[in-house]
Amino acid sequence: MASPRVIVLRAPGTNCNEETAFAWEQAGAEVETWHIARLLEDSQTLGRFQILTIPGGFSYGDDLGAGRIFATRLGTVLSDALRQFHERGGLILGICNGFQVLARAGLLPGGPSPTQATLTQNESGRFESRWVRMQPQPGLSPFITDATPIELPVAHGEGKFLLADPKALATLEAAGQIVLRYVDASGAVTEEYPANPNGTPGAVAGLCDPTGRIFGLMPHPERFIDPIHHPRWTRREPGSAPSCDGLRIFQNAIASLR
Repeated sequence: MASPRVIVLRAPGTNCNEETAFAWEQAGAEVETWHIARLLEDSQTLGRFQILTIPGGFSYGDDLGAGRIFATRLGTVLSDALRQFHERGGLILGICNGFQVLARAGLLPGGPSPTQATLTQNESGRFESRWVRMQPQPGLSPFITDATPIELPVAHGEGKFLLADPKALATLEAAGQIVLRYVDASGAVTEEYPANPNGTPGAVAGLCDPTGRIFGLMPHPERFIDPIHHPRWTRREPGSAPSCDGLRIFQNAIASLR
């Protein structure tokens, strides 16, 4: 069967597009990286792809807030093309700045009566770059298929996920849309720093829409696609199988389309 085709969409300031494209290639996809201006010229070309990815970085310098300008462009000129892409079964992944874009474009949390969401300044008041541990909730999103805890690095200044209606958090949880949660060393879901690097209520690290096909997360899966990427790779238990938690996310998505 032909490999799924992935478009990695970048904008001025995006700086994780090459690593993200490489991760998709390692997972078995055919990948093209496009500047958003190219897609704006002919939005119907989105139909050539099965997966759209918005990678991390600082699109448009985050001058008006992280992901805001990129989100505005998606929500205006490309809104119809994105809706058609999603309705025909396309997958959409937003990583870090990409998650910020999807939230501010109204694609996440999504649903018939979506509540507004954003990602704002970390509770610490500074940029956080560290490895974090998360508990997945499988069942809805094809990107997450098992409940084995995963570790990935974060690198963001605006990662605190907030909803316009805080009560909607329980609704999202009940619907299975909260796909990843920050946990501490014991495996308990936590809002405490530094295990929760940004102070997000409910410890939300990754979220999907009601279909599961739109998925955004703050940690960077493209930065853990080889065992040696983990800072403790030399201290694994002898004979233990290598685990590339980030690569599995890309592989899960590819497998769902085959």
